[in-house]
Amino acid sequence: MRKKLIIAIDGPSGAGKSTVGRTLAKRLGYTYIDTGAMYRAVALKAKEKGISADDEEKLSAVALSLHLVLSDSDQGTHVLCDGEDITEAVRAPEISLLASEVSKKRGVREALVQIQREMGREGGMVLEGRDIGTVVFPEADVKFYLDAAPEERARRRYKELIQKGAKVEFEKTLKEVAERDHNDMTRAVSPLTRVEDAIFIDSTNHSVEEVVEEMVLQARSKEG
Repeated sequence: MRKKLIIAIDGPSGAGKSTVGRTLAKRLGYTYIDTGAMYRAVALKAKEKGISADDEEKLSAVALSLHLVLSDSDQGTHVLCDGEDITEAVRAPEISLLASEVSKKRGVREALVQIQREMGREGGMVLEGRDIGTVVFPEADVKFYLDAAPEERARRRYKELIQKGAKVEFEKTLKEVAERDHNDMTRAVSPLTRVEDAIFIDSTNHSVEEVVEEMVLQARSKEG
């Protein structure tokens, strides 16, 4: 019988973690968890309540009080928060940027990391985010660090937003990607870092299928 692994995928915004993670989980018969959706949910609820991104106490209270249900499909991760479908709302550019600010707060991270550990502790999980292999599951069976050139990551994000009918400019999207990178890599709590035991994959010039194939090979070798 194959071992059920905990697979961590970390990397910057727009590297393709969600698409790759979802496809990898499907190939392996695992459950996929988009941890970034949790931080975006906190950011959205904080914005609705008029809570400042600097108010750690209130932000932490929001994170602790949310009842989140994540479900996955071929269309992506569906996010239910306190019974409300917020799938589209959490993907708005301003919420993504706010989530980057919110995720700097220790209390918020501690609350959500606890939930993520509960979700993944049985194994058979693919979790993606910024600190999965460093903080949430440092003992993960397989760790990947997925990256791509900033321009390519911005192009993907721009294309995604255009397809959803948003009116955006590429230069602004590129600037937001750079901002997100800076926030994620320089925050005091759980910054985005590439650990030594993470397998590095550059997705710039590779298709989703090519990246997933490499990940499947690495995972199968660990399943026994």
